[in-house]
Amino acid sequence: MASQNITDANFEEQVLKNKLPVLVDFWATWCGPCLMAAPILEELSEAYKDKVLVMKLDVDANPANSQKYGIMSIPTTVLFKDGKEIGRHVGFAGKQGFEELMKKGGE
Repeated sequence: MASQNITDANFEEQVLKNKLPVLVDFWATWCGPCLMAAPILEELSEAYKDKVLVMKLDVDANPANSQKYGIMSIPTTVLFKDGKEIGRHVGFAGKQGFEELMKKGGE
């Protein structure tokens, strides 16, 4: 399953109440490193499709959860499991960095 776009309106249902761990990519269309991360996160969303879901939240269109989780710089990826944050990476982590974060929730 490819990554999904989410909003402030469905964040709780899609992320916090999800039975699977969810990696949220806080990003924006104007962010160069975010655009570099996108194909890597898509690839990893396929590799981990039964273990960790990847969801994307545009920080410009959805400021409430960006503020709630203290997103000060993008890209920031936050891993949630059972409704709680269990890991975070700020900046472009590269494939290895994103995969290490996903492994925290998927194994």
